[in-house]
Amino acid sequence: MDLYADHIATLQRRWEAALSANRFDAALIAAGTRQNYFLDDQAPPFRANPHFAQWVDGAGSENALLLVRPGHKPTLYFHQQRDYWHLPPSPPQLGPAFDVEIFDSPDAMVDAACRALERENRTALIGEPSGAPTNLPVAEINPQQLLNHLHYRRAYKTSFEIDCMKRATRIGVRGHLAARDAFRAGASEYEIHQAYLASSQQNETELPYSNIVAQNEHAGVLHYQHYDRTPPALRSSFLIDAGGRYRGYASDITRTYAAEADDFADLIAAMDRLQQSLIATIRPGLDYLALHESMHRAIAQVLVDFRLVKCDAAGAFERRITDAFIPHGLGHLIGLQTHDVAGHMVSPDGGTRPPPERYAALRLTREIAVDQIFTIEPGLYFIPMLLDELRKKDAGRDVDWTRVGHFMRFGGIRIEDNVHVTAAGVVNLTRDAFAAATP
Repeated sequence: MDLYADHIATLQRRWEAALSANRFDAALIAAGTRQNYFLDDQAPPFRANPHFAQWVDGAGSENALLLVRPGHKPTLYFHQQRDYWHLPPSPPQLGPAFDVEIFDSPDAMVDAACRALERENRTALIGEPSGAPTNLPVAEINPQQLLNHLHYRRAYKTSFEIDCMKRATRIGVRGHLAARDAFRAGASEYEIHQAYLASSQQNETELPYSNIVAQNEHAGVLHYQHYDRTPPALRSSFLIDAGGRYRGYASDITRTYAAEADDFADLIAAMDRLQQSLIATIRPGLDYLALHESMHRAIAQVLVDFRLVKCDAAGAFERRITDAFIPHGLGHLIGLQTHDVAGHMVSPDGGTRPPPERYAALRLTREIAVDQIFTIEPGLYFIPMLLDELRKKDAGRDVDWTRVGHFMRFGGIRIEDNVHVTAAGVVNLTRDAFAAATP
């Protein structure tokens, strides 16, 4: 609770500065509400507006409103409906930093918020317009300049947020270890996925994103979305990209395994060393785009070392051969969202640095700074669509296609850790959690 109180004090300062800079007297943050599927009475699981969830644990907070005003405690208007179809939510334990008002009627809750807003000249509503009451006296909904300030600051995690993400990482690691063991025991993708859920003690709706559980060539589909119910006739490889959530904060972890002690296992080990070498260079002030390019140059050397190309590493990079083997970015910010906001922002006033054309998929181009948490996830894939395109180019002559063909059945490799940048260096949340969980 001490960390949480400091976290709320930091948020209050950030929001007061953002409101002042944009000439607002208050902000009303709507947690949101579920929207039914088309022509249905069922809705997807509720996930709170991340701006709300940064203040208050979003679980059970559907329909809630949070009023933020300079010089005042934040006020939570909490909807605890009287219901026998579902278990009514319990109000969150927030401590003395909040004023909390509880209502069993959404209309009464909105009326209370409206009365409070009558004392403010200009209020911004932050949230999904379709999930917020229409009679609120607000001046603007999601004003972009205000959002710019808020998004930019979200990249800098408080001690409370860092603690939540450490806990989310431990949850994910428990699942990863169980998934690895299930793969080694010969389980199907579906069975591995179920082992992950059971060990991490998460259900499908609690995951930060849908698990990627891929055996053999499926590992070459970056966001592989199916789970085969039967094991493959020949097991070659296994890639799992899966995370955990704690109080709304995410972890994002990927590991790749070989079924045998073969040259693909050697390739995994080389990629693991590459990833760790990249992490060792991280420091405040480093350009993340430069780090991404360093990954490409390092992968070019791996292609040379494993005789996948016939040119040197410089040629593999300059001729964009690496692009066919690693089509995604090195990483992204992570926090309340798996792909957290503001990865391209360079200033709180909305200035951005889009990725260059060659690396259009790169989600993070900011300068690295203390208390950022982001992923480092180099990959090396054997994707037929991309390799067929490379084969048609002049650069394709420098590829040993027979050697590439040997690796096609493995699909690909991705190794992903979540790292916290400090003034003294980098803390690898993922490796630390694996080390603590492994005897």
